[in-house]
Amino acid sequence: MLGFQALATGSPQKGSARTMTSNAPVRVPPQGPWNDGGVVVITGIQAAGKSTVAQALAERLPRSVHLRGDTFRRNIVRGHLPMTPDAEKPAVAQLELRYRLTAHCADEYAQAGFTVIAQDILIGAYLAEMTGLIKTRPLAVVVLLPDPAAVEAREASRPKTAYGPDWTVPDLDQLMRADTPRDIGLWLDTSKQTVEETVDEIIGRAWTEGAVA
Repeated sequence: MLGFQALATGSPQKGSARTMTSNAPVRVPPQGPWNDGGVVVITGIQAAGKSTVAQALAERLPRSVHLRGDTFRRNIVRGHLPMTPDAEKPAVAQLELRYRLTAHCADEYAQAGFTVIAQDILIGAYLAEMTGLIKTRPLAVVVLLPDPAAVEAREASRPKTAYGPDWTVPDLDQLMRADTPRDIGLWLDTSKQTVEETVDEIIGRAWTEGAVA
């Protein structure tokens, strides 16, 4: 389990550009659970498009929050323990703290009537654990699973570096596909989709195919 967790640290950003964009016209806000103060968890490996898709989805909703799990790591000024393939318990504890904070904030926003789009890297047992940490219902999970070539192309085109020396895109893609339970959430191959196409698919399918009891 510890091996994948270097993903969760992120790497220093070289800039902050939105590399996946869409010029689609404004659409009518979705009806149904999207307006009921629920939570949608979006996950995937680094550079899978989580942040871009989460932001675009949130912008389609009338009362929404884009909750970035990595914010809680970046909030630590001193004492952060980076995740490595051989990470020890204190570093793992910080990762799990981050997940607990994400879940707590998602619940608080949802209780206030917002639809929360929470995005973070959740591989292996951590995906199921997050669905237990979040108490709000309705809850849905969406896993973005573009093929490795699409992830590498996106990584090369954006001004920040997601991958350090310890990991390659194929390594992490394999961990996501092999170690994460496929019976949780809506899994989408977004390799050839635009951002808006992915958002449309999430809006149309998340509550029927990605809902968590």
